[in-house]
Amino acid sequence: MRATLTPDVVLDAALTLFAARGYHGTAVSEIATTLGVRTPSLYNHMGSKHELLRTIVDGTTAGVLADFHAVVDPADRPADQLRRATRTYACRHATRRREALVVNRDTTSLEEPAFGEMQARRREHEHALRAVITRGVAAGEFRVGAPALASFAIRELCVSIARWFTDDGELSADAVADQYSRFALRIVGST
Repeated sequence: MRATLTPDVVLDAALTLFAARGYHGTAVSEIATTLGVRTPSLYNHMGSKHELLRTIVDGTTAGVLADFHAVVDPADRPADQLRRATRTYACRHATRRREALVVNRDTTSLEEPAFGEMQARRREHEHALRAVITRGVAAGEFRVGAPALASFAIRELCVSIARWFTDDGELSADAVADQYSRFALRIVGST
């Protein structure tokens, strides 16, 4: 017996296929086949393949920003802010691998204005992380000459987790996130 077809079920199937095969490597007919329905029936529960991608990217990029703002208190020491921000970002890439893979590989397939909106969120996240590092340098907690480069390095380090992490690996998502938060502090030369 198959699950009741809903927009969320369709989105989940698309997410799995996009993560495995890429947006362009996935046909709508493959989503339908995965769900055990005919392609025309699928359109009763979705608008278009592009809309599915837009929904995935929108939810994921909004979630990254919400996560950041939930754990970073500007009143805290920059080292604590960076540790929590990196840990949260790393954990997201370990526990939401499908979303991370799709967002980091397939966003260039978005049409405007969705592409511009997603890029603005990415910039907002990068600037917020960079600001934490810049405050840490100003406070004497960090010794790094290029906060922008350090921010980029930390973000890219975390993004890579989605490509290699597995739930049945040697380390848990929490253990990986803890280690990556320590890597981030080393990158900025935390005192």
